[in-house]
Amino acid sequence: MNPAHIREVMKKVLFLCVGNSCRSQMAEGFARYHGSSILEAHSAGTMPASFIAPRAIEVMAEKGIDISHQSPKPLDPALLPDYDILISMGCGVQDTCPAVCLKDFTDWGLDDPIGQPVKKYREVRDEIEKLVLRLLEKYVNQPEMMKK
Repeated sequence: MNPAHIREVMKKVLFLCVGNSCRSQMAEGFARYHGSSILEAHSAGTMPASFIAPRAIEVMAEKGIDISHQSPKPLDPALLPDYDILISMGCGVQDTCPAVCLKDFTDWGLDDPIGQPVKKYREVRDEIEKLVLRLLEKYVNQPEMMKK
């Protein structure tokens, strides 16, 4: 693909969570790391925390991905139409933001590792990476999906 074509078909994805401090931040990090030529990745929360969970930063660094510069951001429902793909992490975001229901979205149903041992963060991190790679594969192997 030439660079102009990539920009033409690049999809905007928004990873949603309530706090935007852990799972959605990891998903954004993986999407940027693995799919920056396919996806423009963002994350947001309906009630964002004041900082990213330190263990999320730690376990992502183990994969060579630095999310320490990212920060929790509030969801702006007015911007939802700008996104092609909405993915919630499994935290009931549709219950805290009715505007999300106005657009098709996928719920990945991931456990929240906050307050759990670091092993749980690693398990969730690895599941998020698999899901992000599956999402990217969908668009690489089905280029017609990128045009929608």
